[in-house]
Amino acid sequence: MSDLFKRTERGVKRSREGFFSKISGLFNRSKVEDSLWDELEELLISADVGIDTTEKLLVRVKKRVKDLKIDNGEGIRSALKDEMARMLDVSAKTTGSDGSIKVVLLVGVNGTGKTTSIAKLASEYKSSGNKVLLGAGDTFRAAAIDQLKMWGQRIGVEVIAQQPGADPGAVVFDTLQAAQNRHADVVIIDTAGRLQTKHNLMDELKKIRKVAGRYEAEQEVLLVIDATTGQNGLSQAYSFTEATDVTGIFLSKLDGTAKGGIVLAICDRLQIPIRYIGTGESVEDIAPFDARSFVDAIFE
Repeated sequence: MSDLFKRTERGVKRSREGFFSKISGLFNRSKVEDSLWDELEELLISADVGIDTTEKLLVRVKKRVKDLKIDNGEGIRSALKDEMARMLDVSAKTTGSDGSIKVVLLVGVNGTGKTTSIAKLASEYKSSGNKVLLGAGDTFRAAAIDQLKMWGQRIGVEVIAQQPGADPGAVVFDTLQAAQNRHADVVIIDTAGRLQTKHNLMDELKKIRKVAGRYEAEQEVLLVIDATTGQNGLSQAYSFTEATDVTGIFLSKLDGTAKGGIVLAICDRLQIPIRYIGTGESVEDIAPFDARSFVDAIFE
């Protein structure tokens, strides 16, 4: 059993024991009847897959079952898992250019676990041998700066910050200057978690990206979504993806929900790849997202 699978399995424990246990149980029957599809549809919607995504998924599964002439429960379960993995396998998006420094911007509504996700991501990069710097770009909240500094001390990563109310672009400039001087490999930037106006948010991130672009840095914009908020979190995600060029999703607090189907809704509706999942409360509780590992773990 791989380390990735073990980490993913921890994150989906509640979902595996909840709705997906019921879904898997549907296929333990000796005879498959039409009522199975209605029950499967109801459970998928209840698991936060969403009505539209559930309909699309079932159309694909039924077609596979028909084309392959599958007539048993185990075969249908396998077809469902394959189609789920296919839906979750969204092509990665890239922005910026290759460079000696990788810049990761984290965006998301306040309360989604953004700062904790930054700490987890920093710890993950650091454990892989990278020199990491954090930039406190959410200058609108003094608490956000203090929280990031606390995490930086805890995991042994330097935090570049200015006073509350400072220009976020200036913080990014200082952070990248420090990264260059200290030969850092990865810079992770916190950004303001507000959606007062999409125009302001977009302008702010454009400025941050422009600053990062001076260093020919590889750039990634990760949107943090709280898995426990389900379809509400998906609604927030639409606002951010309309305002910014999000390249990936960090799905936080996945371990805290029995409705792991939100993963399918995110990939289907947003067409943005999930890059990481939060698998617990500790800073080590993070797993790179892999579609097949997720599906196998949630049905294990």
